[in-house]
Amino acid sequence: MIIKELPAIFTPARPVLQKIEQAGFEAYFVGGCVRDTILGDPIHDIDIATSAYPSEIKAIFKRTVDTGIEHGTVMILDHGTGYETTTFRTESGYQDYRRPDKVTFVRSLAEDLKRRDFTINALALRENGEVIDLFDGLTDLKKHLIRAVGDPNERFHEDALRMMRAVRFASKLGFMIDPATLAGIKQNAPLLAKIAVERIQVEFEKLLLGQQPVSGLKDFIATGLYQYCPGLADQKDALSGLLVLNNWQLANTQQAWAMICVQLGLTGQQIGCFLKQWKTSNDLIKQVKKIVPLVASLRNNTLSAMDLFEGGWQAVQDANQVAKLYGWVKDDSEIENQYQALPIKSSKELAVDGRTLIVDGQLKPGPLLGKVLNDLTRAVVQGQLTNDRETLLATARQLAEEKG
Repeated sequence: MIIKELPAIFTPARPVLQKIEQAGFEAYFVGGCVRDTILGDPIHDIDIATSAYPSEIKAIFKRTVDTGIEHGTVMILDHGTGYETTTFRTESGYQDYRRPDKVTFVRSLAEDLKRRDFTINALALRENGEVIDLFDGLTDLKKHLIRAVGDPNERFHEDALRMMRAVRFASKLGFMIDPATLAGIKQNAPLLAKIAVERIQVEFEKLLLGQQPVSGLKDFIATGLYQYCPGLADQKDALSGLLVLNNWQLANTQQAWAMICVQLGLTGQQIGCFLKQWKTSNDLIKQVKKIVPLVASLRNNTLSAMDLFEGGWQAVQDANQVAKLYGWVKDDSEIENQYQALPIKSSKELAVDGRTLIVDGQLKPGPLLGKVLNDLTRAVVQGQLTNDRETLLATARQLAEEKG
């Protein structure tokens, strides 16, 4: 197969491959960039593989950086752009089911491609557009099939994260997983427990945000991978409930995790505990804790001014997107009008602050001050008080007397 017009991202990198070839070595674009070129999907970065050893690459190019020299990876700096170039290699001894104990540099492209995960990722591309397909990956692309290179059991023992990558690709590409590969995942699913949660998290998020997430999630459940993910071991029925929803599309990770929390029936502290198990960021946990109650309000048709104020516009938008999956959605323009109609959208917009209440309202620092500020904010948001300095000061003095 010859690709006559390569995407523009390859253009500045072609001279790099040409220079390696002129020095007497082989060089190819490899992996996902080749797959996505053939599929016509967006390409975000390119990978280069070569028969030249790291020392030979460094002799060919004046400017290089050893980004992963022990694994044969050298970054070539060319006209302000860095190109990571990796020597053909074989790997052996995967005691941690993730990284090889031994890496051996080789001159054979076939040996290098043989160690890759799936046939659709084991494609190589010459700088002139010629595709090298040694494992029938082009046929699998046409069939929309995810198939392990060689024996699935061997591939998953080498790197157990590949099982999550398989179900992620099923979601991202809308492909089916080859029966033998699917059986291999089911047989080796317990090995996922050997993998760092952070790495599983990345693949799971990509699965949830894919073009056809139901496809990936179905395989995630059927193979039993879910049993080795934080907080999901006993949640088969809840997760299966997502499969009957319309083919959903989510825009970001906070929507994805909010949907999972809603589906699992998690609230309050349960959300924080669950997401901490997944090693998500504190910012994401904070946002999901805002989104989930908003989804409940949309479900119950009780969305109030305070709900909107406390959630904030981003969380409101995210919640409405999650609610769409379940049919609890409000019209986008209606909910935006409701939000824009809020007298204030942040406590910083309140006409008084703690300092003002101390100086002019004659309140003392302490818990009472905080309670009065909260009461004033709530009253303004709900339209019970105008956001006027004198009005708020007078009300603050009154509240202080009542609560004091």
